[in-house]
Amino acid sequence: MDIIFGRNKKEQLEPVWAKVTGEIPTWLQGTLLRNGPGMHTVGETRYNHWFDGLALLHSFTIRDGEVYYRSKYLRSDTYKDNIEANRIVVSEFGTMAYPDPCKNIFSKAFSYLSHTIPDFTDNCLINIMKCGEDFYATTETNYIRKINPHTLETLEKVDYRKFVAVNLATAHPHYDEAGNVLNMGTSIMDKGKTKYVIFKIPATVPEDKKEKNPLKHTEVFCSITSRSLLSPSYYHSFGVTENYVIFLEQPFKLDILKMSTAYIRGVNWASCMAFHKEDKTYIHIIDQRTRKPVPTKFYTDPMVVFHHVNAYEEDGCLFFDVIAYEDSSLYQLFYLANLNQDFEENSRLTSIPTLRRFAVPLNVDKNAEVGSNLIKLASTTARALKEKDDQVYCQPELLYEGLELPRINYAHNGKRYRYIFAAEVQWSPIPTKILKYDVLTKSSLKWGQEHCWPAEPLFVPTPGAKDEDDGIILSAIVSTDPQKLPFLLILDAKSFTELARASIDVEMHLDLHGLFIPDSVWCFFTTIPTFSHHEPPLTPSLSPGNHHF
Repeated sequence: MDIIFGRNKKEQLEPVWAKVTGEIPTWLQGTLLRNGPGMHTVGETRYNHWFDGLALLHSFTIRDGEVYYRSKYLRSDTYKDNIEANRIVVSEFGTMAYPDPCKNIFSKAFSYLSHTIPDFTDNCLINIMKCGEDFYATTETNYIRKINPHTLETLEKVDYRKFVAVNLATAHPHYDEAGNVLNMGTSIMDKGKTKYVIFKIPATVPEDKKEKNPLKHTEVFCSITSRSLLSPSYYHSFGVTENYVIFLEQPFKLDILKMSTAYIRGVNWASCMAFHKEDKTYIHIIDQRTRKPVPTKFYTDPMVVFHHVNAYEEDGCLFFDVIAYEDSSLYQLFYLANLNQDFEENSRLTSIPTLRRFAVPLNVDKNAEVGSNLIKLASTTARALKEKDDQVYCQPELLYEGLELPRINYAHNGKRYRYIFAAEVQWSPIPTKILKYDVLTKSSLKWGQEHCWPAEPLFVPTPGAKDEDDGIILSAIVSTDPQKLPFLLILDAKSFTELARASIDVEMHLDLHGLFIPDSVWCFFTTIPTFSHHEPPLTPSLSPGNHHF
């Protein structure tokens, strides 16, 4: 298990040629860019949590049927400070760091005050965001780092707070057809209020504007006051449709008072989060046309949601699909102390991730009887029960148990859709298979292989495709078998049969999220990068194996 989680991974600064078995579609030309934790120890110090590891970017460039791989650590201020000190000196969410243990009592008091609302890390290890013509590594703090997606070079550090008042922000923004970015973050105790702020970054800047950086034209789209000044909800993503934004204020909360004393108490910020099983999950629906929440108060049972899948409008209803848990046990399992050789046997989720579909009526009949179901559609068993005081209690339809890291054909984002591509997980958070789930027929196709752990599957459409699932699936596969090389898996998205794999003789890390950049997007660089074979072909004895359904 240490091979997967605990061991620091080496950078591969120069492109490595991969051994391709099978045949890559000729139209597939571009770069799969991924992000995730790659370094878990610095000197004699060790991070407590796998999600704290230093960000390691890696890319798979696909060109004319060949694949080249490279990786590079994000040169964040966090990375540079830690490496220079040869110890962890910047705190992460699960690891509190103390830069200078020899400081006197006055310095310690000052440090305590400065950590009340801390200056968070710029270790952007979760995802990649496209903003205008630029690409950024992102995390859940107020910092993002601009990168060169070709060389993986780290460029400038960007503080969201210079453009919008947020201390935290999601690593899962949405994009409209014009490329504008919609994201949201939490503003902690700003002017006496704690708010959830939805903000918009334009893809392009008008010619008459002197400042051409899209970030400098960020605007607040809408803000929602937190139900608690000192205990805002944690959230990892949100949903959008053509006319609405969906935000779940869930009872998985960050205690600001505990956070303000965490540093002096010697505990991490993660310990300041708690799931309040007695509370409700509030469903906020924001009308994009008015930029205001709809007045009806919707809620559901307590749950924890990390990933929204998709949302759409139909027949006067708003549908949204999420991966939901009954508690917050997922985060606890990824403390490095738990990630040992007995992880698969001993680590069990107390709540299995479940695909749930919610249906929210957009026009609530005020004359409807209390207790009546406001959803009249035969296409779903989801219910919305009218209660007193104009509140509506939403009961979801359970679609599937045991999946995470969902992706869709993004051309269908915010629209009616049919297919979800995800990693299959059961009572353990170990991803064992890649899953294609059909929300219409409730059927699924799967790919899996012994000892293989697939990363988030990413859909790339065939040029000119008309069918939603006409394209390929890309997933970076690592193995618990040290004799089996990691590889990039290429599946036919329709049949879920393996088209090709590109095996790479490197120690690849398990990543989190990323995106595919078609070659046509490279136009803002001077030239499309070209490669030559830097490595000999891998040993022919390696077998691609068989796919399983």
